[in-house]
Amino acid sequence: MISKMIENIIIKYMNKSATLSDLEILSKWIKISDNKEVFKDFVQTHYAINYSLNDTDVNSSIKQLLEYINSEKKVYKLENRQKIYKYIAAASVLLVISLTVFFNKNEDTQFIEPIIVDRNISVGTDKAILTLEDGELLTLEKGTTTQTKNASSNGEEIIYNKSDNKNSKIAYNYLTIPRGGQYYIKLSDGTQVWLNSESQLKYPVSFIDGVTRQVELIYGEAYFDVSPSTEHNGANFKVFNNQQEVNVYGTEFNIKAYKDEINIYTTLVEGKVAVTFGGKEQKLKPNEQSKFNFETQVFSVKTVDVYNEISWKEGIFSFEEKSLKEIMKIISRWYDVDVIFNNKTIENEEFIGILSKDQNIEEILTIIKNFGIIKDYQIYDKKVILE
Repeated sequence: MISKMIENIIIKYMNKSATLSDLEILSKWIKISDNKEVFKDFVQTHYAINYSLNDTDVNSSIKQLLEYINSEKKVYKLENRQKIYKYIAAASVLLVISLTVFFNKNEDTQFIEPIIVDRNISVGTDKAILTLEDGELLTLEKGTTTQTKNASSNGEEIIYNKSDNKNSKIAYNYLTIPRGGQYYIKLSDGTQVWLNSESQLKYPVSFIDGVTRQVELIYGEAYFDVSPSTEHNGANFKVFNNQQEVNVYGTEFNIKAYKDEINIYTTLVEGKVAVTFGGKEQKLKPNEQSKFNFETQVFSVKTVDVYNEISWKEGIFSFEEKSLKEIMKIISRWYDVDVIFNNKTIENEEFIGILSKDQNIEEILTIIKNFGIIKDYQIYDKKVILE
């Protein structure tokens, strides 16, 4: 079984954040013969590789991996950090493609140069629109600082002053994350919230001491790290969304509830929550995810790989058992593009893999193409057309 440390190092390597120390640990570990099978299993699980591997394929892939690691170690010693990150980004993409070639070398694949008219599609970044209690709109983005009477923002996050509301009146702010954006907010009670692209959160600028703390995820996706009730005179924390209510008991969890989807997903990372829907309550355990279809009113719970559900807040796309249609929805929100399937039959094709959110969209699409899931792609006027 692969250790968590080695797993994290491999993931960091693939998403271009591995340090020189990480690379040295990985190079020593991968040279141990018993780790070949461990490496193979990890690659099979996380990198969408053909599942009929043989020893020759694995040995070749390990050799290639070591060559990249050794090259990067040399670059670390010669170049500055900014150049290193660019080098690792390119190497990561090449490694995924190289692994694909090794593990699918018997397939007759034709690579056609994609048509790209619009090269101005940007990678998502920290940005948001703050709506104050009087209706005033403020733009929050990198490179700008903003100060209100209740909060301050450095352009990448917004922090609210510690709650000291002794009155019965509550004033609300809204934080809206556009497509191509993400943002971090710390509420006045100390609760931390990470908001994904195309999301909106309604929340009090200050909570009333001892009274249930309530926020509303109007739409989108958010990861909550809730300040426990023991620090707020027993005041519970609730998150509302559409027809669902989540009662929180000092915990970490993720809610995904986009406007263009009929399901609300609540994933518990640690602690306890109770999900209420249609007057019914269901408690979740860590690593469980509830799915509530607000059209059919059907509710279900299953165990999931939490990492795949929350990796977005760590700058990673982690896809497992997701259809290309689902994946392209995620991609479209992060890169602020529209996706058109010229070939509807590929919508249900599955891609399993880990990709960096810092990669440009052409790199992402090229990797998916090189796995044979799509034949070609075109980019026109912020539209991605898949063949």
